[in-house]
Amino acid sequence: RGRPQPGALVDSRGPVRPALPAAVFQRGACPRRPGAWELQFPRMGRWGLDVAFVWKALLTLGLVLLYYCFSIGITFYNKWLTKSFHFPLFMTMLHLAVIFLFSALSRALVQCSSHRARVVLSWTDYLRRVAPTALATALDVGLSNWSFLYITVSLYTMTKSSAVLFILIFSLIFKLEELRAALVLVVLLIAGGLFMFTYKSTQFNVEGFSLVLGASFIGGIRWTLTQMLLQKAELGLQNPIDTMFHLQPLMFLGLFPLFAIFEGLHLSTSEKIFRFQDTGLLLRVLGSLFLGGILAFGLGFSEFLLVSRTSSLTLSIAGIFKEVCTLLLAAHLLGDQISLLNWLGFALCLSGISLHVALKALHARGDGGPKPLKGLGSHPDLELLLRSSRPEEDDNEEEGEYFVAQGQQ
Repeated sequence: RGRPQPGALVDSRGPVRPALPAAVFQRGACPRRPGAWELQFPRMGRWGLDVAFVWKALLTLGLVLLYYCFSIGITFYNKWLTKSFHFPLFMTMLHLAVIFLFSALSRALVQCSSHRARVVLSWTDYLRRVAPTALATALDVGLSNWSFLYITVSLYTMTKSSAVLFILIFSLIFKLEELRAALVLVVLLIAGGLFMFTYKSTQFNVEGFSLVLGASFIGGIRWTLTQMLLQKAELGLQNPIDTMFHLQPLMFLGLFPLFAIFEGLHLSTSEKIFRFQDTGLLLRVLGSLFLGGILAFGLGFSEFLLVSRTSSLTLSIAGIFKEVCTLLLAAHLLGDQISLLNWLGFALCLSGISLHVALKALHARGDGGPKPLKGLGSHPDLELLLRSSRPEEDDNEEEGEYFVAQGQQ
């Protein structure tokens, strides 16, 4: 039957079929079966590793820039819009309606593509578990937008950065964090930086500062409750699209009484909305509000996209530099007056946030390295949205980092 060619597969009857070149086989390479044949795949060259690294870096940079566009954009856009439209609560409610519309549309598209039913909570779980988170989120967003009527973008940005302080406090109360000396230092740095930034500020407004500080306080409750909500695997709300879909109706209802008390009568007599005389003006106003809703939805989705394709640590670090960019743009574009003491206070606050991020990173490394968030890029339907193929793993610590990063926004 002839002598088999090098690399050919053989049995008792002789060669069966040609195989790969003999160069890819080695004798005695397998430790379990000495002398057996083992397939050796060619190794990726250095240029291949360099290309992969460059591609990963460009992808991360692109996602960070996308997040910056939505995050910084919606801050300046809401500030610009409230200069001519003095109904921030109505603006927030319309944003909630737009977010609900886009999240419902996203759910429908994914369901049609994957043929998988989307999660729908029972009324008992919806009202008992989702309602507290929705109410806290509505007050956080509503008070934040309300404060734009009175304060500058720089003071707003600095005060909202203190949300990390309240997140840590409520995490300790709900036993999501353990009290450590490093956390006390983080609290002192952030609180001291906030005091220095507001001390003798030439553009300080008590009413606006109280609103945004109250929003930061409620934001601590909001993200703590959100973390607890998403950690309940039986609810099936690990996908933020599903979370936004379930939160928006209750947020709308929770914000409506506040809107009715403070803005209802004035809006009903306003010529820009209900008593309009110029149809073109009405369409422009509604179009401006609708665009703000698109930015709000894009912000939430870009945050989630950045975390799912990189890590929550990337979002945390990007959030720190985003605060710096926002203050520089506020001073350059809007003429916000920031003294040297204010800059020192801002630097002190950022150092506290950076310390907290570093502690989280070291703690995650001590537990075996960072892992992707549970539910991020792990489900087939989410694959259609993000094209991510990471394995599904449980990591509550990483979730905590994500929510702290979210609290900075």
